[in-house]
Amino acid sequence: MKDAKKAQRHVEITQAAYRLLAEKGYSGTSMLSIARASKASNETLYRWYGDKVGLFASMVRDNARETCSMLESAITEGEDPKAALEGVAPVLLSMLLGERAISLNRAAASDASAELGAVIAQEGREKVRPLVISVLEELSAQSGVEPSIASEWFFGLLIGDRQIRRVIGVMPQPSTLEIEEICRDAQAAFFRLLDQGAASSAAR
Repeated sequence: MKDAKKAQRHVEITQAAYRLLAEKGYSGTSMLSIARASKASNETLYRWYGDKVGLFASMVRDNARETCSMLESAITEGEDPKAALEGVAPVLLSMLLGERAISLNRAAASDASAELGAVIAQEGREKVRPLVISVLEELSAQSGVEPSIASEWFFGLLIGDRQIRRVIGVMPQPSTLEIEEICRDAQAAFFRLLDQGAASSAAR
Protein backbone atom coordinates (compact mmCIF):
# COMPACT_ATOMS: atom_id res chain seq x y z
CA MET A 1 0.00 0.00 0.00
CA LYS A 2 1.36 3.42 -0.97
CA ASP A 3 2.29 5.78 1.87
CA ALA A 4 -0.42 8.35 1.05
CA LYS A 5 -3.14 5.72 0.91
CA LYS A 6 -1.92 4.09 4.12
CA ALA A 7 -1.88 7.48 5.86
CA GLN A 8 -5.48 8.12 4.76
CA ARG A 9 -6.57 4.68 5.99
CA HIS A 10 -4.85 5.39 9.32
CA VAL A 11 -6.88 8.61 9.63
CA GLU A 12 -10.10 6.73 8.88
CA ILE A 13 -9.28 4.00 11.37
CA THR A 14 -8.46 6.45 14.16
CA GLN A 15 -11.57 8.51 13.45
CA ALA A 16 -13.64 5.34 13.83
CA ALA A 17 -11.78 4.52 17.05
CA TYR A 18 -12.58 7.94 18.52
CA ARG A 19 -16.27 7.58 17.63
CA LEU A 20 -16.50 4.18 19.27
CA LEU A 21 -14.49 5.35 22.27
CA ALA A 22 -17.04 8.12 22.90
CA GLU A 23 -19.97 5.72 22.49
CA LYS A 24 -18.72 2.57 24.23
CA GLY A 25 -15.69 3.49 26.29
CA TYR A 26 -12.29 1.83 26.09
CA SER A 27 -13.32 -1.61 27.36
CA GLY A 28 -16.30 -1.68 24.99
CA THR A 29 -14.22 -0.79 21.94
CA SER A 30 -12.65 -3.79 20.22
CA MET A 31 -10.32 -4.08 17.26
CA LEU A 32 -13.10 -5.88 15.38
CA SER A 33 -15.59 -3.06 16.01
CA ILE A 34 -13.04 -0.48 14.87
CA ALA A 35 -12.29 -2.53 11.76
CA ARG A 36 -15.98 -2.74 10.90
CA ALA A 37 -16.61 0.96 11.58
CA SER A 38 -13.66 2.02 9.42
CA LYS A 39 -14.38 -0.59 6.69
CA ALA A 40 -10.94 -2.09 7.21
CA SER A 41 -10.08 -5.73 7.78
CA ASN A 42 -9.37 -6.95 11.29
CA GLU A 43 -6.17 -8.49 9.92
CA THR A 44 -5.01 -5.06 8.70
CA LEU A 45 -5.50 -3.52 12.13
CA TYR A 46 -3.52 -6.25 13.85
CA ARG A 47 -0.79 -6.12 11.20
CA TRP A 48 -0.41 -2.34 11.48
CA TYR A 49 -0.86 -1.83 15.22
CA GLY A 50 -0.25 -5.18 16.87
CA ASP A 51 -3.24 -4.95 19.22
CA LYS A 52 -5.68 -2.45 20.72
CA VAL A 53 -3.00 -0.98 22.98
CA GLY A 54 -0.81 -0.40 19.93
CA LEU A 55 -3.62 1.33 18.07
CA PHE A 56 -4.42 3.70 20.92
CA ALA A 57 -0.71 4.32 21.51
CA SER A 58 -0.46 5.47 17.89
CA MET A 59 -3.41 7.82 18.48
CA VAL A 60 -1.69 9.39 21.48
CA ARG A 61 1.54 9.75 19.47
CA ASP A 62 -0.42 11.43 16.68
CA ASN A 63 -1.68 14.01 19.17
CA ALA A 64 1.77 14.67 20.64
CA ARG A 65 3.65 14.64 17.33
CA GLU A 66 3.70 18.39 16.63
CA THR A 67 4.74 19.23 20.20
CA CYS A 68 7.55 16.64 20.17
CA SER A 69 8.70 17.74 16.73
CA MET A 70 8.94 21.39 17.80
CA LEU A 71 10.89 20.51 20.94
CA GLU A 72 13.24 18.16 19.10
CA SER A 73 13.91 20.82 16.48
CA ALA A 74 14.61 23.43 19.18
CA ILE A 75 17.12 21.10 20.84
CA THR A 76 18.83 20.09 17.59
CA GLU A 77 19.09 23.65 16.28
CA GLY A 78 20.09 25.18 19.61
CA GLU A 79 17.11 27.52 19.62
CA ASP A 80 16.85 30.11 22.39
CA PRO A 81 15.03 28.21 25.17
CA LYS A 82 12.63 31.04 26.01
CA ALA A 83 11.63 31.35 22.37
CA ALA A 84 11.26 27.57 22.12
CA LEU A 85 8.96 27.42 25.15
CA GLU A 86 6.93 30.38 23.92
CA GLY A 87 6.47 28.65 20.58
CA VAL A 88 5.56 25.23 21.88
CA ALA A 89 3.30 26.26 24.79
CA PRO A 90 0.17 27.09 22.73
CA VAL A 91 0.62 23.96 20.60
CA LEU A 92 0.94 21.78 23.69
CA LEU A 93 -1.97 23.38 25.54
CA SER A 94 -4.25 23.33 22.48
CA MET A 95 -3.54 19.62 22.08
CA LEU A 96 -4.11 18.79 25.75
CA LEU A 97 -7.40 20.70 25.87
CA GLY A 98 -8.54 19.59 22.41
CA GLU A 99 -11.39 17.15 21.80
CA ARG A 100 -9.20 14.16 20.96
CA ALA A 101 -7.03 14.33 24.08
CA ILE A 102 -10.09 14.98 26.24
CA SER A 103 -11.91 12.02 24.67
CA LEU A 104 -8.95 9.76 25.46
CA ASN A 105 -8.71 11.05 29.02
CA ARG A 106 -12.43 10.68 29.67
CA ALA A 107 -12.26 7.09 28.49
CA ALA A 108 -9.15 6.47 30.60
CA ALA A 109 -10.91 7.81 33.70
CA SER A 110 -13.63 5.18 33.37
CA ASP A 111 -11.30 2.33 32.32
CA ALA A 112 -11.10 -0.04 35.28
CA SER A 113 -8.08 -1.82 33.78
CA ALA A 114 -6.05 1.44 33.76
CA GLU A 115 -4.62 0.23 30.45
CA LEU A 116 -5.54 3.33 28.48
CA GLY A 117 -4.23 5.66 31.19
CA ALA A 118 -0.88 3.90 31.07
CA VAL A 119 -0.76 4.31 27.29
CA ILE A 120 -1.57 8.02 27.53
CA ALA A 121 1.15 8.56 30.14
CA GLN A 122 3.77 6.53 28.28
CA GLU A 123 3.19 7.99 24.82
CA GLY A 124 2.25 11.50 25.96
CA ARG A 125 3.76 13.07 29.06
CA GLU A 126 6.66 10.61 29.28
CA LYS A 127 7.72 11.54 25.76
CA VAL A 128 7.14 15.29 26.05
CA ARG A 129 8.57 15.93 29.53
CA PRO A 130 12.17 14.79 28.80
CA LEU A 131 12.22 17.07 25.76
CA VAL A 132 11.01 20.02 27.84
CA ILE A 133 13.70 19.23 30.42
CA SER A 134 16.34 19.28 27.68
CA VAL A 135 15.12 22.66 26.44
CA LEU A 136 15.21 23.97 30.02
CA GLU A 137 18.79 22.97 30.76
CA GLU A 138 20.32 26.34 29.83
CA LEU A 139 17.69 28.33 31.75
CA SER A 140 18.07 25.99 34.71
CA ALA A 141 21.82 26.48 34.74
CA GLN A 142 21.30 30.25 34.82
CA SER A 143 18.66 30.13 37.55
CA GLY A 144 20.07 27.35 39.73
CA VAL A 145 16.74 25.48 39.53
CA GLU A 146 16.95 21.79 38.64
CA PRO A 147 15.54 21.15 35.14
CA SER A 148 13.14 18.49 36.44
CA ILE A 149 11.74 20.93 38.99
CA ALA A 150 11.54 23.72 36.41
CA SER A 151 9.62 21.39 34.08
CA GLU A 152 7.03 20.73 36.80
CA TRP A 153 6.61 24.48 37.27
CA PHE A 154 6.17 24.89 33.52
CA PHE A 155 3.52 22.18 33.22
CA GLY A 156 1.77 23.22 36.41
CA LEU A 157 1.45 26.87 35.44
CA LEU A 158 0.50 26.12 31.85
CA ILE A 159 -2.01 23.33 32.40
CA GLY A 160 -3.13 23.73 36.01
CA ASP A 161 -6.50 22.02 36.52
CA ARG A 162 -7.73 22.94 33.05
CA GLN A 163 -7.47 19.46 31.59
CA ILE A 164 -9.41 17.80 34.41
CA ARG A 165 -12.04 20.56 34.19
CA ARG A 166 -12.37 19.80 30.48
CA VAL A 167 -12.61 16.06 31.20
CA ILE A 168 -15.46 16.49 33.70
CA GLY A 169 -17.28 18.90 31.40
CA VAL A 170 -17.17 22.10 33.42
CA MET A 171 -14.86 23.98 31.06
CA PRO A 172 -15.46 24.51 27.32
CA GLN A 173 -12.68 24.14 24.81
CA PRO A 174 -10.74 27.44 24.88
CA SER A 175 -10.53 29.58 21.78
CA THR A 176 -7.22 30.34 20.10
CA LEU A 177 -7.16 33.76 21.74
CA GLU A 178 -7.88 32.26 25.15
CA ILE A 179 -5.08 29.73 24.67
CA GLU A 180 -2.67 32.54 23.77
CA GLU A 181 -3.68 34.53 26.87
CA ILE A 182 -3.26 31.52 29.16
CA CYS A 183 0.17 30.85 27.69
CA ARG A 184 1.31 34.46 28.08
CA ASP A 185 0.27 34.55 31.73
CA ALA A 186 1.71 31.11 32.51
CA GLN A 187 5.03 31.85 30.89
CA ALA A 188 5.35 35.24 32.54
CA ALA A 189 4.85 33.56 35.92
CA PHE A 190 7.26 30.76 34.99
CA PHE A 191 10.06 33.10 33.94
CA ARG A 192 9.53 35.16 37.13
CA LEU A 193 10.03 32.00 39.17
CA LEU A 194 13.25 31.26 37.31
CA ASP A 195 14.44 34.83 37.86
CA GLN A 196 13.72 34.47 41.56
CA GLY A 197 15.70 31.25 41.57
CA ALA A 198 18.62 33.01 39.91
CA ALA A 199 18.47 35.86 42.43
CA SER A 200 18.35 33.38 45.31
CA SER A 201 21.35 31.47 43.93
CA ALA A 202 23.33 34.70 43.51
CA ALA A 203 22.59 35.71 47.12
CA ARG A 204 23.90 32.45 48.55
